[in-house]
Amino acid sequence: MPWQDNSGNNGGRGPWGQPPRGGNNNGGGKRGGNNGEPPDLEDILQASRQRLKRAFPRGGGRGNGGGGGRGFQLNRGMAMLIGAGVIGLWFVSGIYFVGPQEQAVKTTFGKYAGISGPGPHWRAPMIQGVTLVAVDEQRTQTIDGSTNGAGGSRENLMLTSDRNIVDVSFTVNWNISRAAPAEGELPNAAKLIFNIEGPDNMVKAVAEAAMRETVGAKELEPIITSGQAEVVEQTRQRIQETLDFYQSGIQVLRVNMEKPEVPAAVRDDFADVIKARNEKERMINEAQRNANQIIPIAEGQAQKTIEEARGYAARVEADSLGQAERFNKIYTEYARAPEVTRQRMYLETIEDVLGGMNKIIIEDGAGSGVVPYLPLNELRSNSNSNN
Repeated sequence: MPWQDNSGNNGGRGPWGQPPRGGNNNGGGKRGGNNGEPPDLEDILQASRQRLKRAFPRGGGRGNGGGGGRGFQLNRGMAMLIGAGVIGLWFVSGIYFVGPQEQAVKTTFGKYAGISGPGPHWRAPMIQGVTLVAVDEQRTQTIDGSTNGAGGSRENLMLTSDRNIVDVSFTVNWNISRAAPAEGELPNAAKLIFNIEGPDNMVKAVAEAAMRETVGAKELEPIITSGQAEVVEQTRQRIQETLDFYQSGIQVLRVNMEKPEVPAAVRDDFADVIKARNEKERMINEAQRNANQIIPIAEGQAQKTIEEARGYAARVEADSLGQAERFNKIYTEYARAPEVTRQRMYLETIEDVLGGMNKIIIEDGAGSGVVPYLPLNELRSNSNSNN
């Protein structure tokens, strides 16, 4: 054998230290002796060849060992039976079942081939593939205040249009729509398979971007007070529009937003700002109320003064016109009879000047003896009673 060393340097042992073949160690007549040495490798190989010959004898001849006989022969019937079994196994392996809340997307050599509904179906193994999609399963994606693994910024801190920061946490509930596709389009379950990779991460990214866009277009106060319903609806519409643009087949069911609030680091300062703003509004309202009370009174007084001035102007103007007309008439009469007019004017003037005075005029021609006997006091009292 190739590994035998005939030089006698190793005492006639093989490369693994076993005694030489057919050797007699301590008088033993068996190979390997009785000292527990492992058998020869050639003996092991020879024994294996013998077992293979016994398991698969040559057909139609005798073995070298003299104990021949007929071996296994593959005839036509046996070949057909084996072929039928293989075909049966191939057919059975193509049966698949679709659950009541699932749809199966069938492909032929990777190309879309159809949609299967609930129940048992069959595909051609190794030619067609099937991917089950849970279309009715409602999934939830949460965008909250958790930080990433590296301790980065919070996902829910968003900037408003008035440059304030608001803490917004919300969830998005979605599923795969069962709506019938438009002509020439893939079903929604197939869109999810062929157009989208990682739908959960995509929904999360789109939802966060839509919420940031909605919050960024609004001021802080309506977001944290009475405008939350509007923020939620606008965000849902933006998410759905983006997912439809990507042809994802995803339907947004609802967006649930927790109560937004300012970050804890600036919460006290923001409370002071709100307090100051409320105080400002209160003072403005008080000033407006006072203005509503004072302005109408002042406007009424101004209107009264204007009307009095207009009346005075009308009176003075009318009196002036009357005086001018009177003067013109007197002048006309004076031109006709100057002496008579002059005397009448004199008498009218004396009447106006002395009409209110309490006097008794006695002419110079009156007798001196008569004057002391006049009842002057009675005349004065009579004149006062007449007046």
